[in-house]
Amino acid sequence: MAVATDREYGLFIDGELVEPASGELRDLAEPATGDPLGRAAMAGPDDVDRAVAAARGALSGPWGKTGPTERSRLLHALADAVVANRKELAELETRNVGKAIASVKAEVAVAEQNFRFFASVLGSLAGRSHPVGGSLLYYSLREPVGVCAQIVPWNYPVMMTAWKLAPALAAGCTVVLKPDPATPLSALRIAELAAEVGIPNGVVNIVPGDGPTTGAYLVGHPGVDKVSFTGSTRSGSEVMKLASDPVKRLSLELGGKSPNLIFADAKLEDAIPSSAYAIYYSAGQSCDARSRVLVEESVYDEVVAGLAEAAGKVKVGDPLDPETQMGSLISDVHRGKVHGFVEEGVSEGAEVVAGGEPGNGGGAFYPPTVLAKVENRMVVAQEEIFGPVVVAIPFADEKEAIALANDSRYGLVATVWSQDPARGHRVAARLKAGTVGVNMPYSAFPGIPFGGYKQSGFGRETGLETLDLYTESKGVILQTGPKPVNPFGL
Repeated sequence: MAVATDREYGLFIDGELVEPASGELRDLAEPATGDPLGRAAMAGPDDVDRAVAAARGALSGPWGKTGPTERSRLLHALADAVVANRKELAELETRNVGKAIASVKAEVAVAEQNFRFFASVLGSLAGRSHPVGGSLLYYSLREPVGVCAQIVPWNYPVMMTAWKLAPALAAGCTVVLKPDPATPLSALRIAELAAEVGIPNGVVNIVPGDGPTTGAYLVGHPGVDKVSFTGSTRSGSEVMKLASDPVKRLSLELGGKSPNLIFADAKLEDAIPSSAYAIYYSAGQSCDARSRVLVEESVYDEVVAGLAEAAGKVKVGDPLDPETQMGSLISDVHRGKVHGFVEEGVSEGAEVVAGGEPGNGGGAFYPPTVLAKVENRMVVAQEEIFGPVVVAIPFADEKEAIALANDSRYGLVATVWSQDPARGHRVAARLKAGTVGVNMPYSAFPGIPFGGYKQSGFGRETGLETLDLYTESKGVILQTGPKPVNPFGL
């Protein structure tokens, strides 16, 4: 199914596409070409009120009476619908975000797998029981936390929509999800599919809009019980403040400046291309991008040369071409920010050994870039560039490598390359990161918890632990003996 460029996309509230109260429609354009991609409704406070009311009504109505077996069936049905519509979803996402369709197809597959995973683990929501002592018995219940506000960024809309929806629906919650105003299309389509497979009206609501207005109003809404946010650390800090009064349940998946440690005993024929993949696979627009490559001094020059060669071989171009390995950035404005970081790095003493110039062609493209002669104190080594720019930093020994890796306010992901198994385990244990890969470049799989240390946030996505974030634990203490408890002897 081809994407219609003249379509108007409404908000999705209470099981149907509706017009926004304000009537505001925003023009969408393809980042890779600048061509129009349709118009999307933007939600305001009145629309958020409608969506939260629908979610709360579903929670106290049909969805609140839907048991785990039926919720599991519906999640599997939604996964089936994602598979049946995967070509449409992939094209929609590729044209809306500008990423290579080969990568987007994998992200659609991960979205389906996340629905499957949480559909399959509903039995893990069981409580516990044990005798307290005497004639008292304790047991616990796991109950849905309630109405959840979920905010997803522009870099992985289809995948992160599934990351958010799957555990919330598995736990029995209802959702008001706000995608980025520039990339709302896949979230809206998944909501339509949810309705088509029979998920009751009001369970899934989609309200695209700006963060400082619509997002802030949603986070602070008195009808919202829990907030789950994925985005920048700066925005996450604001969300945390807004969610604090009244106190709401909160999970944050934020930024990263993830290190990639290459020791001299690593298999460089594996480490170098995998390190290139770990930064360039999503044009660097990923919180888990391994954007700092820390290299043992004796192989530093060889690794830098290899990274530069690999960067030059990455096929950059039309996102819809199945042979393309890296598409465009999200916008011309963002490309300017990325290039500004590169220029600042050069002014601090870094050397561009690959890429580094935005080019003169159309679209928001930026070439795979390698900066050498970087020190960890530099801005390009500390700030999240969020583009296809990797910085190469030398280290003398294992102790310094760990110190450099941990010398960051972030702690999301790290990768270690070494043929010494003991070193792999030892270094992984000492790195302050939520996920550490050893001799492989990947970081997120359904069933494996994903999240960070320090300013990379708290809470975990995609794992069994995620269900805890969408449920409350209620303890019940029961008198089981023949006589009632009478401690005062009254």
